[in-house]
Amino acid sequence: MVILEQSKDEIMKNEKALDQFKMNFFDLTGKVAIVTGGNTGLGQGYAIALAEAGADIFIAAHSKREWDSTRQMIEKRARRVEFMACDLTEEGIADQVISKTLESFGHIDILVNNAGMIRRNSILESKDKDWDDVININLNAVYHLSMAAAKIMAKQRSGKIINIGSMLSFQGGKFIPSYTAAKHGVAGLTKSFASELGAYNIQVNAIAPGYIKTANTAPIRADKKRNQEILDRIPAGHWAEPSELMGAAVFLASKASDYVNGHILAVDGGYLVR
Repeated sequence: MVILEQSKDEIMKNEKALDQFKMNFFDLTGKVAIVTGGNTGLGQGYAIALAEAGADIFIAAHSKREWDSTRQMIEKRARRVEFMACDLTEEGIADQVISKTLESFGHIDILVNNAGMIRRNSILESKDKDWDDVININLNAVYHLSMAAAKIMAKQRSGKIINIGSMLSFQGGKFIPSYTAAKHGVAGLTKSFASELGAYNIQVNAIAPGYIKTANTAPIRADKKRNQEILDRIPAGHWAEPSELMGAAVFLASKASDYVNGHILAVDGGYLVR
C-alpha cells in the first residue's frame, strides 16, 4: 500500500483555511439579509441570528406585529433594520421588495424565504381557496422573490438564498395537502435554482425544521395523543425551541457553506432517522 504524504503547499493551504475559519467563516459583517416574515416566530429568530453574526436586516412581512420588539433586538446588536409591510403574493411585489432593500442598503447578499402559512383539513374537506392561499405564499412567493434576488446576486457574482422547507418536504403528512405539496415544491425549487445559479457563485439551500415550538404547532402540542406520538419519534426527546434553528441559518448564510449547494438541511432532532 502506498501512503501519500501531504506536500508543504497543501499543509500551508490547510493552515491558512483554518486561520480564516477562526477569524471570519461565520462573520456576516457588511452583509445585507432579506428575511420574509422576519418579525415573528422562526423568522424573527433567523433575523436576530443573522444580525448577531453582523448582517443588516430587511424584513418584508404581511403584518406589523412585533415590529418594535424585533427592531429593539436587532438594533441592540448594533445592526440596522428596515421593515416593509406587504402581501408577498401580490403581482410585482417581489421586485418592490428588492428595490426597497437596495434603496435602504445598496446591495443584497442573503435572502431567507421564511414567510408561510398552513391550513389544516382533510383532503375530502379541502377547499380550493385553502389550496390557492397556501401555494401562493409558501411556493409561488418563494419563486418570485428568489428570481428577483437572483438577478441582483448574479450581477455581483455572489449570494445566498435560504428557503424554508419542512419535514413535509420529505413526507406525506395528514390533513395538510396544500402545505405538503408546497414544501415538496420548495425542495425541488431549491435544487433547481442551485443547479443553475451555482455558476454565479450563488448557493441555494433550504432548512427543513422538525417539530418546533411555535404558534403554528400549538394545536398539535395541545393534543396529548398526537404530541406523545411525535415525541416518541424524536431521538432528541423534545420539541425544538426556535433558537435551535439559528445556527443553521447563520451557517447557510455564511462563507462556511460556500461549497454547500442544493441541500435540504433537516434540523429535526433526528426525527427523520426513525
